[in-house]
Amino acid sequence: MIVKSVELSDFRNYEYLDLSFDSGTNILYGDNAQGKTNILEAVYVSGTSKSHRGSRDKEMIRFDQKESHIKTLVEKNGREYQIDLHLKKNRSKGIAIDRIPIKKASELFGILHIIFFSPEDLNIIKNGPAERRRFIDTELCQLDRIYLSDLTNYNKVLNQRNKLLKDLYFDSGLKDTLSVWDAQLINYGKKIIQRRNKFITELNEVVYEIHKQISGGKEELFLTYEPNIEDIFFEDELIRAKEKDMKFFQTSVGPHRDDMKISIGDIDVRKYGSQGQQRSCALSLKLSEIRLVERTIHEKPVLLLDDVLSELDHHRQNCLLDAIDNIQTIITCTGLNDFVENRFTVNKVFEVKNGRVYQPS
Repeated sequence: MIVKSVELSDFRNYEYLDLSFDSGTNILYGDNAQGKTNILEAVYVSGTSKSHRGSRDKEMIRFDQKESHIKTLVEKNGREYQIDLHLKKNRSKGIAIDRIPIKKASELFGILHIIFFSPEDLNIIKNGPAERRRFIDTELCQLDRIYLSDLTNYNKVLNQRNKLLKDLYFDSGLKDTLSVWDAQLINYGKKIIQRRNKFITELNEVVYEIHKQISGGKEELFLTYEPNIEDIFFEDELIRAKEKDMKFFQTSVGPHRDDMKISIGDIDVRKYGSQGQQRSCALSLKLSEIRLVERTIHEKPVLLLDDVLSELDHHRQNCLLDAIDNIQTIITCTGLNDFVENRFTVNKVFEVKNGRVYQPS
């Protein structure tokens, strides 16, 4: 699986850009705030329909413009796909696959599998549960369309239920309608809990071996799914929490409050691990994503590295470089020195300067 090219019109700081990538390692280098990450973002949006930054569509459109266009050519299993996205300021985005419009963004998932690794991902261990849920959901949504559908529906129902809890303050007669949303929340929530549990079990097998290599055989990494509520108890706990939810205007139980514990031996890395251990664990998690995608779809994903190598020491750099062999990789960095000095094979180099991209001779 490779991204052959990306064409941008009025996207972020690019008026127009047409870029062809090598199937190996591609380097985008230049000073900060020149537009390197914007190119990675465009590729990521092409595969997932969303920004890795959490940006809204209108925020990705170039200043003073009303819409933006991304066209990405992808090669998978010997077949070429064209993905077109029209981002609009005041309307929902338009998406087409091979020039045929699709109705749901979920239809896009599965064509392009992307692993995005940025310095922010190194905080996945020490930050709050939301970071770890996002890690789980990002990968599962690319691998499992049913999970994507269940998660999308769960979040919609959750928002509706929370809105109703606020409305009950002004109209207590609406209380009888709460059970309608409860039934849907329980239905989708149980499926999410079960799938996350299975995913973390699968991930455990992969990340254990990877981390053992990174730590030189000194550490054993374990992941433990920590659901806010077990699926078999979800209905009972939701009923029990109803009065509390009505008082605070929000749903207090469910998979939207799940977490994942990361341990080295018996030590909770988030609470007691050193900064070096936390970074090694984060690296192990990201590398395990690559392995899990390969195992699941029998294809290598596309790897996007956003200035992450500068955040890793020499040993962790080498572990990452070993893992990305034979995988199409697009890397951003501020300079080429690190790569020239390192044992790194570079297939294509681009210099990014103020919203323009040049290929050094």
